[in-house]
Amino acid sequence: MDSPPFSCLYVPHSIPNSPRTCIFSRISLFLSSQNFTDVSHTELLIIAIGVSMDAFAVAIGKGLSVQRALPAHYLKAGAWFGGFQALMPIIGYYLGSTFSGVVANIDHWLAFVLLGLIGTNMIRESRSGEACEVNPDFSARTMLLLSIATSIDALAVGVSLAFLGVPIWGAAAVIGLTTFIFSAAGVRVGNIFGCRYKSKAELAGGVVLVLMGLKILVEHTLVE
Repeated sequence: MDSPPFSCLYVPHSIPNSPRTCIFSRISLFLSSQNFTDVSHTELLIIAIGVSMDAFAVAIGKGLSVQRALPAHYLKAGAWFGGFQALMPIIGYYLGSTFSGVVANIDHWLAFVLLGLIGTNMIRESRSGEACEVNPDFSARTMLLLSIATSIDALAVGVSLAFLGVPIWGAAAVIGLTTFIFSAAGVRVGNIFGCRYKSKAELAGGVVLVLMGLKILVEHTLVE
């Protein structure tokens, strides 16, 4: 008799086919079913990490603002920042898809320019020496404004993914989940270490995005 769907979710943790293993296996299966044409799974993950650094930096400030970080703080930061980082690429993707046929011959140049601009701006902000924002407010209004502000770059990334023909739903899931993890981690880092790693995170994220844009350009201009 065939096992019912998701039956592995009820298997105890003590054996290999545990719920945790099963969940990650299903995520892996979903991603492997996505036909990423010009961007590999590893490259997409690297882009997701780069884009999430803005949210990570802001989450550090939120962690610094509270005397004791509670699970609710981690979940709020992860859900708000991760949710918008997943939503914005989808919006950008469909905006970019409208023009993808028109710019098919220069799509790699556009992806390079967009990722380069995003990365350069993050590098510039990391060197600006701005003070770490300390605001203990985790209200919906505050988190909404911060989520929009930190996810604008993800909108441009979604446009780039449209030009490259990358399936957006798998990409958005990766970006959102990655940002969720880094945002929750940022709250913890800020609560323990303060803003020590804020500028370093923004610098690393910017460099990663610039390098990924350059890689895409090189692959299309020199390899073809």
